[in-house]
Amino acid sequence: MNITLKQLHVFTTTARLDGISKAAIELCMTQSAASQSLKELESILGFPLFNRLGRKLVLNEHGRELLDKANQMLTLQDQIQQPQKNALQGVLNVAASVTIGSYVMPKLLADFVKLHSLVEPKLLISNSDGVIAKLMAGQAHIGLIEAPITHQQLLISPWRDDQLAVFCSQDSELAKQNELSLEQIQAQRWILREHGSGTRSVFISAMQQQGLAVTNSMDLARQEAIKQSVKANLGVGVLSHLSISQEIALGLFKLLKTPLNLNRKLSIVQSKHYANSQLTQAFHEFLLSS
Repeated sequence: MNITLKQLHVFTTTARLDGISKAAIELCMTQSAASQSLKELESILGFPLFNRLGRKLVLNEHGRELLDKANQMLTLQDQIQQPQKNALQGVLNVAASVTIGSYVMPKLLADFVKLHSLVEPKLLISNSDGVIAKLMAGQAHIGLIEAPITHQQLLISPWRDDQLAVFCSQDSELAKQNELSLEQIQAQRWILREHGSGTRSVFISAMQQQGLAVTNSMDLARQEAIKQSVKANLGVGVLSHLSISQEIALGLFKLLKTPLNLNRKLSIVQSKHYANSQLTQAFHEFLLSS
């Protein structure tokens, strides 16, 4: 029995969505039909592709090895079936860390779709670790992150410069000054992003370069929660300038200079799963020229 493209479609969709029921809905199949297709594929191969953890399906080593080849075959099928030779089309899954996903990527995706009207964009927002996880699982075609990383299985290229801002409430005693000394930095309660965030990683690294450590912090996963906590004068915040520009213009926050090096480089990250995708390559080139 030969492997079919339908079986590969079920397999890659299940891997991307972490479950057969979600895959069946996206593929407009019954759950039993999708499950049967996946079982047939595993039977032909002679080994399972997923570890079953309750209702969740997690790629095992065999599944990760097959995913790259399956995506290549399905990408080739899409290219062959394109009705217009020079027209890009299909779903583009972009994974972006929170700052990029919230303040940069929506406009860029809109501009890209204006150029390629047959492309259907999907934006997946999580912290930098989450973006890496989505790329490794084949759940995203391309990723954009704020944290500096090296990774043997991912292709990483620099994209844009960004800078973190240290800021406090206008009601804070610190608002009466323009700059924090190293001693003051060490003494603050910091309102920071959660572990796994690129923003947090850059800030912690900058502190360590000055021989400092964060000893008192509130760690929050939402940028808006950080802003509201700083407004309430719970501590000093650290976020990208991109995310607080409106509040600065309205006079809600006071920017504080520091001796810390808070410059960073935003990066484009790609997995080998979609290295040969014409759509992914076109979007990559678009990002570099934007």
